[in-house]
Amino acid sequence: MRIINKYIKQKTVLKLQNNMRKPLLMAAALLISAVAFGQKKELKEIEKQIRKGDLTSAQSGLNAIKGSVEGTEFAPQFYFLEAQANIELTKKNKSLASLQNATAAFAKVKQLEGGKGKYTNQLQSLADEAINFAVGQAQEKYKAKDYKNASVAFEQVYRLSARDTVFLYNAAVVAVEGKDYDKAVKLYSELKDLGYDGAETLYIATNKQTKQDETFSDKNQAELMVKAGTHEKARVEKTPSKRADIIKNIAFIYVEQKKVDEAIKAFEDAKKAYPKDANIILAEANVYLQLDNKEKFKQLMQEAAQLDPNNADLHYNIGVINMQQGNILEARKGFEQALKIKPNYADAALNISTTYINEGNGLIEQMNKLGNSKADIAKFEALRDQKDGLFKKGAEVLENYTKANGNVENILEQLKNIYGALGDSANFQRVKKLLGQ
Repeated sequence: MRIINKYIKQKTVLKLQNNMRKPLLMAAALLISAVAFGQKKELKEIEKQIRKGDLTSAQSGLNAIKGSVEGTEFAPQFYFLEAQANIELTKKNKSLASLQNATAAFAKVKQLEGGKGKYTNQLQSLADEAINFAVGQAQEKYKAKDYKNASVAFEQVYRLSARDTVFLYNAAVVAVEGKDYDKAVKLYSELKDLGYDGAETLYIATNKQTKQDETFSDKNQAELMVKAGTHEKARVEKTPSKRADIIKNIAFIYVEQKKVDEAIKAFEDAKKAYPKDANIILAEANVYLQLDNKEKFKQLMQEAAQLDPNNADLHYNIGVINMQQGNILEARKGFEQALKIKPNYADAALNISTTYINEGNGLIEQMNKLGNSKADIAKFEALRDQKDGLFKKGAEVLENYTKANGNVENILEQLKNIYGALGDSANFQRVKKLLGQ
């Protein structure tokens, strides 16, 4: 019986505790309701202040309630008002800092409402105002060579309108111009992760009066201008993809920052993504050239030449690096291939000639070491004839180039010097006249 009484006693205590909990819950609910009412009232007051243009009070009010609003049903409204206040401050003070605050608030509203909702829908008109301001600021700052702030403005356009990815690309490019390399890498990396291509279709027609090409919004508009008689040569052109350039730029920035390992890794990633892009290999080769690793540079240039065998500049650069390393015959092959692909390549012709001159000059060193014995004199004469033969080959290359392409000053100067070294006064004077000397 005692046990039963004890059980009844415990049950009674529990009942009393439950009865006490009800008023506590009611009190908590009333407190929450009061807080919510207070927040709603404060937000309405802030809304009025923004409408009246009292932005200082609005900002103070927003700062005061930010912590208490976070995580509540009023958070979307709070961030909408924060965006609105900062847009007004942006217009009033032309402040990029306020624009950045507005952009962050826009993003928060969209995040809280999942991209759909009352305040997300109301954002569009505000976003349009902000975008117009940001575009204007980007152009203004860029013209003033204030690249840091131009980059900030370009980036804000993208943050406000994610479909306009070209503005994120512009922000990265301008950040490089402003030597803000950390930011540039961050933006280029974002573009890479987005898979940004950047290729554009351009609708072009040539202005008859100015002879300048002009771009139109669509094919029909370009053709209408031709029919109107003000333009001609309506055409559609496609710009190349920027994907490879983005990866290359990341690598080049790392080179600029002396982050060699990161640069090389960036090129490895690029080659995996675009294994047949000779331009990526060329860019990597230039990194190794900057690092003074000429052997690796030459190897990569040869790889690029295999991928793009009709690229005259590639073969020319292979020639240059071989020339620097004293590989005269390999250098000549590179220059000859460049001239074969591009018959008017003056520098290639000049350097083919130079390989013969350098080879001939090497024989002069041997000649100067010889003595006066009969055998040495015979050897001297043989080397002299060989040297003259090489000089004549160098002259022949330049004469052939001049016949095919006309007079080029550098070509004629070298030709004159060769004839002077050969003691060929007739040809020396002839070329001198061609130079107007």
